[in-house]
Amino acid sequence: MGLADLHMHTIFSYDGTATVPAVLRRAHELGLNVIAITDHDEIAGALLAVELAPHYGVEVIPGIEITTADGDLLAFFIHEKVDAGLSLVETVLRVRALGGVCVAPHPMAGGMGMKSLSAYSILKALRNPEVADTLIGIEAYNGTSIDRISNHYARILANKLNIAQTGSSDAHILDTIGFGATEFEGKSAKDLLAALRNASTTVRKQKEWSAFRIISSWVMRYVGSAFVRLGWATG
Repeated sequence: MGLADLHMHTIFSYDGTATVPAVLRRAHELGLNVIAITDHDEIAGALLAVELAPHYGVEVIPGIEITTADGDLLAFFIHEKVDAGLSLVETVLRVRALGGVCVAPHPMAGGMGMKSLSAYSILKALRNPEVADTLIGIEAYNGTSIDRISNHYARILANKLNIAQTGSSDAHILDTIGFGATEFEGKSAKDLLAALRNASTTVRKQKEWSAFRIISSWVMRYVGSAFVRLGWATG
């Protein structure tokens, strides 16, 4: 079985704290076969990770966490940005046109500025056949979500839709990479995509921290990485 973490952030996200090489090194140490770099409305970090990945023994899926008008959306297997602020349907269709697929991250979750898709917005969007062929998964377990009950609701929604379920860390610091993971038959990103399409993935819960530890650890790492992030922001 392969193991993937499909939701994590680097310093290319406004709230990320880890460099791309550090993320790749940590993913390899944890035995992850596949990861997706999904910075907020930015793909530069993901493309850099794809370039560097062979040196670290982990396969990288280029992706983005797109801020749609209806909530956040994970897009995978794309190599250019999709505009933020569009409707969920329009965003999914643009990802489709780029050859990618989508997963709904932390649906129905609140707190800490989370911009999550509602169950209604997902169900409504899936009425469009092209959207249904592209939005192929629900993040049924988010390893660092403060709103823990939302994981339960996400799993119920995924079961109702008979759609692929993913587990991810949503890591914003190195320590939490792999806290949630997705198991799939095979080892490669190609195998993972096939498992997502036939809804055969399973969720693995790695660890859970308290809300206080998640927040305090992020604050410390965010402050500590200020100069590194400033370097990225200024080119």
